[in-house]
Amino acid sequence: MHVPRAHATRHESAEGSWELVSGAPDPRLREYVLGSYMGYSERTPGPMRRRELPSPQVVLIIDFGPALRVFDSRDPSRSARHASGFVAGLDDAFSLTETPGAMSGVQVNFTPVGARLFFGLPMRHLARRVVGLDEVFGAEGPLLTEQLHDAPGWEARFVLLDRLLLRRILEARAISDCVTWAWQRLQASGGVVEIGALADELGYSQKHLISRFNEELGLPPKLLARLVRFDRVIQRLKAGSPESWASIAYAHGYYDQAHLIRDFRQFAGSPPGEFLRRQLPGMGGTRGD
Repeated sequence: MHVPRAHATRHESAEGSWELVSGAPDPRLREYVLGSYMGYSERTPGPMRRRELPSPQVVLIIDFGPALRVFDSRDPSRSARHASGFVAGLDDAFSLTETPGAMSGVQVNFTPVGARLFFGLPMRHLARRVVGLDEVFGAEGPLLTEQLHDAPGWEARFVLLDRLLLRRILEARAISDCVTWAWQRLQASGGVVEIGALADELGYSQKHLISRFNEELGLPPKLLARLVRFDRVIQRLKAGSPESWASIAYAHGYYDQAHLIRDFRQFAGSPPGEFLRRQLPGMGGTRGD
């Protein structure tokens, strides 16, 4: 049996304390789960609000409490709390979350194909939405949260996640091969492959490919490719890249710097320099908007 090793990182300062615990999923889940399982616990002196960027993944949050407050990305006057956790489908707009000064839980990031198989429903039902676990799993949602919360440690929690994900994904009804293949090509290319070229390689019309992506994954392939490309830029920035915006744009398949800035305005809600000043303190003045 695969037993994910738990690796913990801790921080404590006047601004609060947090612990992140990661564990690698079973290797059989490599095509379906992005990165590691992530357990977390945080305490801050007061409420903490964060801007969550859209990315090419479907996020599952198992919430041990207190429940996060999630704002509607298109109407910030509306918000909701989901006591046991929630699922955030693919989106092309940033969202806002807020803690009351503490939070604790587990996060799993699914690839679009992995989410389609795990949740057992077309992702068009979850696209641009945040829904509670009870809406997706029924009575099993709160039970899953309880089982993970009560497990004797993080490695035991990650083993439970392995079992659940493997059972649901390996037993799921297969989806269209063309969708799986096209998604893998989008991801491998960093989002720069032309959609027309994908359709030609598959022997389908672009209209058919767009229809299948909208149904199975929740977003059209061109928009999903843009999210893949934008996410690669964000990961590069987090790694502390010292390059100019023009160099970053060119390296990730953008036509020019202005093209990159347009994606930042849509997906992050601000130009790149402002994003860095807000998200990555100390880096905002190095490249210019």
